[in-house]
Amino acid sequence: MLLGLVTVVVLAATGVWNPFPAMWEWVGTRKPISEPDVVWQQRIGGTPKSVTIAGDTVVVEQRTRVEARSLATGAQLWERKADWAAVAGGDRDPVVAVGKLLVKGYELLDPATGAVRRRDDDAVAVWTYRNMLLDARCVEATDCTLSAWDPRGTAPLWTAFLPGVTSGLFADNPNLLGTRRLTALRIDAGVAGPEPAPPLLGFPVDGRVHVVDTASGRVVQNLEPGRDERLAVVGGRLLRITAVSRDGSCQYTVSARDAATGEEVWRRAGVNVRTADSVGCVQREDPQGARNVLIGVAPDGREAVLDGYDGRGLLVTAEGERLLAVDDRYALVRAADKQSIVGRQFGVDRARWTRPASDRAGGALTPYAAVLTGEKPNRLIALDPRTGRELVVLRSSANALAVGSGGMVIGEGREIGYVRFGTGTGTGVPPASRPDGTVAPAPGGGDRAPGAQDSCGPKRELCADG
Repeated sequence: MLLGLVTVVVLAATGVWNPFPAMWEWVGTRKPISEPDVVWQQRIGGTPKSVTIAGDTVVVEQRTRVEARSLATGAQLWERKADWAAVAGGDRDPVVAVGKLLVKGYELLDPATGAVRRRDDDAVAVWTYRNMLLDARCVEATDCTLSAWDPRGTAPLWTAFLPGVTSGLFADNPNLLGTRRLTALRIDAGVAGPEPAPPLLGFPVDGRVHVVDTASGRVVQNLEPGRDERLAVVGGRLLRITAVSRDGSCQYTVSARDAATGEEVWRRAGVNVRTADSVGCVQREDPQGARNVLIGVAPDGREAVLDGYDGRGLLVTAEGERLLAVDDRYALVRAADKQSIVGRQFGVDRARWTRPASDRAGGALTPYAAVLTGEKPNRLIALDPRTGRELVVLRSSANALAVGSGGMVIGEGREIGYVRFGTGTGTGVPPASRPDGTVAPAPGGGDRAPGAQDSCGPKRELCADG
């Protein structure tokens, strides 16, 4: 081997034969990350931390920088050094908040040009939503102010006093007391992009919970959980979750209270909301769910979806079924046979659609599409969550990074690409013609995903931005 290497080096040095340019060209050749091919594919400087579709741009957050690319062509529009980045606003008014770790302040950038729209020099933490941006600044450790901004506004919508947020709350979107989403392999946790601000937010400060009304900025509750309690804010209600060890298992009780009056509005006993581990029933996690709903496990082992506002049971799975994803209107359920995924709509008795899938398939719900992954063979699929209509079907081992109204961004390593909905469809069995008795989807037309208004939530709280 050494003799052969020396021979190749000598031949290359004398100009007789040089294989190295061809080898380098082969190594640097970009292979398509999906079939059918994406609209565009670009190699970025490093593995992305997050990718978000912001209007007509794609914002890519990396370890020490953030960049924006054209949604139409993938061409780089601008690049900035930053330790963190987060997108606020909707399709018409997006902005990009950027900052440095352990350094106060942030900048709001225009995603199309990178121009600074607003600069802050004092904030220690930022929370980004579809209809607003929140920041917190502290004069002292126990003297902090929370401010709400329109994504492109220049004056605060409201301000509220909080007795300290510096402990563990810094940079972009530090955890608040809400729900914990179901996750799936090959689907990024932020694939849906920024969500509208919920009616109430729960800020953990020094062992207490401060509940803030996002419409007015009023602090409606300031309380300390009991020894066996965990507090969460879901669907405009303050949940007090109690877990007590009895007969070798954890016994749960969920009590929902009106945040303004403190009165109990609903109670559920015996529903495991997965906040505790098996050792002493210590609750270390938020309940599972999304937006205004939470997920629990009934005493018979079946999973249930509850409305956080009024406690109604929105869905109870059959024996052997398992929830893959939920939002305010839909659920993706793995069937008991582990050979299919079922699309369910809350308030509708029967399944909306059923699609064959392996037992390792994953799923996620976004305002514009339901995303499914498959293995052996590798697939990425986007569907209309109401009808099951295929928006795009890709042969790919890439990850789903971001979903927008017209398509989605996928990525593998340093390669990212954009695929439009309506391309590469029709590779699956048409649901209406399946002979196996599965539920056919309702008729649907067009190739675009359903509009964001189709996922406004039961009280239309998710469409406050119009």
